[in-house]
Amino acid sequence: MNHPMRTTTNSELQIRDPYVLPLAGEGQEAGTYYLYGSTDSNIWGPGTGFNAYTGTDLEHWDGPFPVFRPEPDFYAERNFWAPEVYGYGGNYIMFATFRRKDNDLLGTAVLISLHPLGPFIPHSEGPVTPQEWSSLDGTLYVDRQGQPWMVFCHEWQKTGNGEVCAMRLTEDLRSAAGEPVVLFRASEAPWTTPFESKRYANQLNYVTDGPFLFRSSDDDALYLLWASFINNTYALGIARSGSGEITGPWLHQEQALYQQDGGHAMVFRTFSGQLMLAIHTPNQTPDERPVFVELEEQDGEMRVKA
Repeated sequence: MNHPMRTTTNSELQIRDPYVLPLAGEGQEAGTYYLYGSTDSNIWGPGTGFNAYTGTDLEHWDGPFPVFRPEPDFYAERNFWAPEVYGYGGNYIMFATFRRKDNDLLGTAVLISLHPLGPFIPHSEGPVTPQEWSSLDGTLYVDRQGQPWMVFCHEWQKTGNGEVCAMRLTEDLRSAAGEPVVLFRASEAPWTTPFESKRYANQLNYVTDGPFLFRSSDDDALYLLWASFINNTYALGIARSGSGEITGPWLHQEQALYQQDGGHAMVFRTFSGQLMLAIHTPNQTPDERPVFVELEEQDGEMRVKA
């Protein structure tokens, strides 16, 4: 598929699960933001791949740049979701979710490239998440001891009560180095409500979606963003680790962080030092757009800056 490059704005850019990688570069007064996300026009159908965009002001974006296109023998054909890209070990690593052809289950795999604009190629042998689980939205977390983890969602459609799990990875990120640990379940948060699903009407559904971890600069607290639903409207919540470590216990803020039909968020720092939340809203294809709002910490809690 041909993607002629052009400049577009947030109001024109259809993208879900936005993820921003800020790279200052060498000798550049203003750095470059690399924007990734679920970019197929119909992400519920056949998967084309992932596109990325570059910009300097979080409003105007150049692209699309095709950063991943599957080879004919790739293990998935549909549901290409939620790419996240990190600088790691001298390379650029992508975590992304795909629906496997062999068992029709979702899983998060690891891809690799020498450049943030790819091309990314498979690094792991298929998804790293448990083969017998339907899992999605894997994100990378490296603890204070240098141990890499994948934090991901054990899908609510299979469990009823969606789980956020953490799993140790090998140093090269190619495979699991331990069994998954459940960090919390969706119903444990005070702000979530059951999700009414016609397809899964025979079970009580609580959704987990899009985990992302970051530390505050004020007190080095460890926070975890994740999405769910309030009265069937997409919403974003946040939890804080009581121990400062990945194993928690995870203490949920009483109120959702964002309730305007937005979710699957991540946090990054702008080149001027602002803590910025990237989120997609509304949660309806093809209307989803990237939105960037500033965060601040008040009295030990994260809030959207007024």
